Amino acid sequence: MKNSKYLILRRLVQLGLLALFIGGNVYGWKVLEGNYSTALVFESFHLSDPYAVLQMLATFYMPLSEVIIGALILFFFYALIGGRAFCSWVCPINIITDTAAYIQRKYKIKPLMKTREVNRNLRYYVLGLGLVLSSIFGIAAFELINPITVLHRALIFGIGFSSSIVLIVFLFDLLILEHGYCGHICPVGALYAATGRFRAIKVYHDKDNCTLCMKCKIVCPEPQVLGLIGKETAKIKTAECTNCARCIDVCDDDALKFKL
Repeated sequence: MKNSKYLILRRLVQLGLLALFIGGNVYGWKVLEGNYSTALVFESFHLSDPYAVLQMLATFYMPLSEVIIGALILFFFYALIGGRAFCSWVCPINIITDTAAYIQRKYKIKPLMKTREVNRNLRYYVLGLGLVLSSIFGIAAFELINPITVLHRALIFGIGFSSSIVLIVFLFDLLILEHGYCGHICPVGALYAATGRFRAIKVYHDKDNCTLCMKCKIVCPEPQVLGLIGKETAKIKTAECTNCARCIDVCDDDALKFKL
């Protein structure tokens, strides 16, 4: 429990949001109605995935003003406050990929590819490709295969053929490339990574407390952001950090913490 307080809190948030979405679709609850692309909150206002709305705009279709405003709300929240917190605190696929990483470490499974062999900028190309394909085919292209959307549909309407996409993500992370999907492919996370450099909430490293045990780098889904470990007292500035706080959880030296 001591080394998992943020992990437990994240899971409560992720599973709680899933429960609210399921309740809204199945039982008519009025807290969250819709899905992760766009949701009506308390029958009062929308919150929308900025990347999903960008795909809609790329098709030259103009969404409702409420949907666009909902996308702007989330865009500025993550850009100015939370950074890539969506990836680790909200996205349900994070549970799938974290499970794959845990099984890898526990059973010492060696993936076929090393993280350093794959350019992390690939996710930005996928982001751009999704917009180009949306423009060409007149449909929000990535949403057709978005694992977040697929998982949401499977939990509400039952597991179908499209649910295999979620299984593919799990096996890809487990056997092919550690943290492969979120760290190298997902365009949703790429958008937040591209805009969250100036977020208010960042992980702070205290060099004087650090004993170089490197537990933080073992559990971090984006270990390249921890290049300052043992070298300087500073905040993690790169926007690729997901603010998942696993590094804070496992640090026994009190060398890592959240700071505004």
